[in-house]
Amino acid sequence: MAKQAQTQISASAEKLYATSEDFRKILGEDLVRLYQLSFLLTGNHQKAERCFEAGIRACANQNQVFREWARVWTKRVMAENAIRELTPRPTRSNSSLPPFVRSQESGNQTAYFDADALLGLADFERFVFVLRVLERYSENECAVLLGSSRSNVREACTCAIKKLAELTRLSERSVVDGAIQKAL
Repeated sequence: MAKQAQTQISASAEKLYATSEDFRKILGEDLVRLYQLSFLLTGNHQKAERCFEAGIRACANQNQVFREWARVWTKRVMAENAIRELTPRPTRSNSSLPPFVRSQESGNQTAYFDADALLGLADFERFVFVLRVLERYSENECAVLLGSSRSNVREACTCAIKKLAELTRLSERSVVDGAIQKAL
């Protein structure tokens, strides 16, 4: 009788945890999005590939993850791998804008931000922006993941948003100026 109860409990518990098939499905559905997350965090295709591959290996190892949390866990693994790869730390800089070069022919603007501008942010600011704004992590979750204080996260997020807004304005101005010159 005890053995039967234990078997039932084990069967119930197995249904709670994500299987390799669950992770295969998540990776199949979110492959591009997960790679994009790795790329936006690292700002570099080679580093993004390493983080992405490590994330796939972690999913293949089937850690004990509740099935309903598997998708969120997979994104978090990608973020953790990128953090390990770059070890982003807050910097105190007096410069108002990061280096920024953008081709006028580049069509990378989206409705929300300029990807080129995002990749031009300092590592810590980029990580905070991607995690807080794009992935909607809480300030506290972000601070824990990055091993930083909430105030550093808040400051980096504010700074990143200001820089992205300014760079987008500069980019729009240069596109308009280019169009005016072509028209003349």
